[in-house]
Amino acid sequence: MSRPLYRGFSGGVRINGSRDSLGDNYQYQAKDHSENGFGHDISSSAVASRSRQALILLLLKLGLTFAIVLALYGSLSWAISISSSSQENVFHGYRRLQQQLIAELSEISEVSLGASRLKELEFCPPEYENYVPCYYNVSENLDSADLGDPIEYERKCVREKDHGCLILPPKNYRIPLRWPTGRDFIWKENVKITGKEFSSGSLTKRMMVEEEQISFRSDSIMVDGVEDYSHQIAEMIGLRNESNFNEAGIRTVLDIGCGFGSFGAHLFSRQLLTMCIANYEASGSQVQLTLERGMPAMIGSFASKQLPYPYLSFDMLHCAKCDIDWEKNDGIFLIKVDRLLRPGGYFVWTSITNTHRSRRNKDEQKKWTIISDFTENLCWDMLSQQDETVVWRKTSKKKCYSARKSGPEICSKNRDTESPYYQPHNPCIAGTRSRRWIPIEDRTPWPARANLNSTELDIYGLQPDDFADDALNWNSVVQNYWSLLSPLIFSDHPKRPGDEDPATPFNFLRNVLDMNARFGGFNAALLDAGKSVWVMNVVPTSGPNYLPLILDRGFIGVQHDWCEAFPSYPRTYDMVHADGLLSLEAHQQHRCSLHNIFLEIDRILRPEGWVILHDTAPLIETARLITTQLKWDARMMAADSSSNEKLLVCQKPFFRKQQ
Repeated sequence: MSRPLYRGFSGGVRINGSRDSLGDNYQYQAKDHSENGFGHDISSSAVASRSRQALILLLLKLGLTFAIVLALYGSLSWAISISSSSQENVFHGYRRLQQQLIAELSEISEVSLGASRLKELEFCPPEYENYVPCYYNVSENLDSADLGDPIEYERKCVREKDHGCLILPPKNYRIPLRWPTGRDFIWKENVKITGKEFSSGSLTKRMMVEEEQISFRSDSIMVDGVEDYSHQIAEMIGLRNESNFNEAGIRTVLDIGCGFGSFGAHLFSRQLLTMCIANYEASGSQVQLTLERGMPAMIGSFASKQLPYPYLSFDMLHCAKCDIDWEKNDGIFLIKVDRLLRPGGYFVWTSITNTHRSRRNKDEQKKWTIISDFTENLCWDMLSQQDETVVWRKTSKKKCYSARKSGPEICSKNRDTESPYYQPHNPCIAGTRSRRWIPIEDRTPWPARANLNSTELDIYGLQPDDFADDALNWNSVVQNYWSLLSPLIFSDHPKRPGDEDPATPFNFLRNVLDMNARFGGFNAALLDAGKSVWVMNVVPTSGPNYLPLILDRGFIGVQHDWCEAFPSYPRTYDMVHADGLLSLEAHQQHRCSLHNIFLEIDRILRPEGWVILHDTAPLIETARLITTQLKWDARMMAADSSSNEKLLVCQKPFFRKQQ
């Protein structure tokens, strides 16, 4: 029987239940009322735990043996019954039976192996607190590390044995403050900082470090702050102020080297959605601090391979002191900007080298000349320059390219890849053949943009009725999720008989990750329901690629291979949602195990965070076993009485190292 779930004293959420002993170094205990973020008791003994695990493993082995015998008997009976059929039908029927048998045995084997492997999972050593696979970083010792020169961490994922342990939060970690308070204040101990990272004085890297919190309140620490800066950009574009960005067709922004997300946090109040990308950093991470504030961010090196976004994805690209040498490598970085910008989109570059005083230096003047000439050959118009900031606009007219005398060539058809997944740089102008070549001023302003018209849907081979049905379905699903979560969150809430459960707070979630986003319907339904969330819409590389559609709706997202680590720091999402992902990955035989995928979910999920899985019953039952071994609390239920599908709602408890 499932355990009851209940809300923690901090206003977060927690599930109550007994646990196996965690050893001498760790405890899972009741939260102190005076602090934000402790766990609850573990009462089961280690001896009982080992006995139960041994019994489970024995039953699984017996089940595996029985399944093999049953399958062989069925195969023999089937062969006798069709002996009169044609040889061709026998061959194809046998192949189908063989594939089904392999799939079923693989499923059972996954469960059996999972039980034996996951029972050995322990908590990782402290140096894994900020572990990000694919970046070779088992966290550096900051006391001995030389932070004078930044280290470039190249992304390289090797599919080998995973870290095989559960990552604990830092010693004094607290549950993040709810939105919108969490945008301006974060707990200092939740992020890895040394203080050396803030000496540059960059506009987007200003903060006030207090005893327990870090404050980003612009009105208290900035004179010429982000609000004035965004107002300046609006005027340079030709708008009255930043409130008119949406009317000019600007909805999504890619912020390269975003500082601590202050620019994106301000634009969010103007209905703009900003994705921050920055390199992996051992401390003072731009991505980690931005996510901690409740703003979209992911690790991504603009200067290395192509980013996992399709061409024509963003209305604006922004770089404020992002340390990219735009004049180098034959302008390849500017070509990358051009690939990601929609027709008519804007590139905003702020750097001290852009001032007239800096250009008195011959070397700086030479760099500026190279950049200016190259942007002209890209068919960009320089709209304005004020102080350190320059604004260009990408052309929305394809005929400009044929009128050029020099510059990068148009990508040939076989090189014009829409969604290059971390592929090498492509030194040509992309997207000119795409039906998605639509100037931003011709697109429907937000929020109506989220509902694509029939002409736009036709680009993706979708019918308006199918798209509308998908939206209605997700609206119903989100309503059901919220009504389901309410009694789980408030199961310890005192109430009179007959009283309804309190409504789930609209802001109890902020950072949400959808592992198999399809058309972005889950994202749209959350916004329609008035939830204060943003969603990282992930499109798996193993399935159909609807990421261009998601981005054209005014959402954000990324393409990702779930056999690799997601480009984010530990403890960065409040909820992880996966509808049909397990089936999608199960059909890709021998790619990676569910065990590895769930370990990755655990890594990026915050303590007291939620996981909702919807899939076929056998896969959900397999997932249920894995989540038990991961020490998550979970409740499994039928998704629909008329289908063989189930729903699994899980919560990651708040474990912490014993003081």
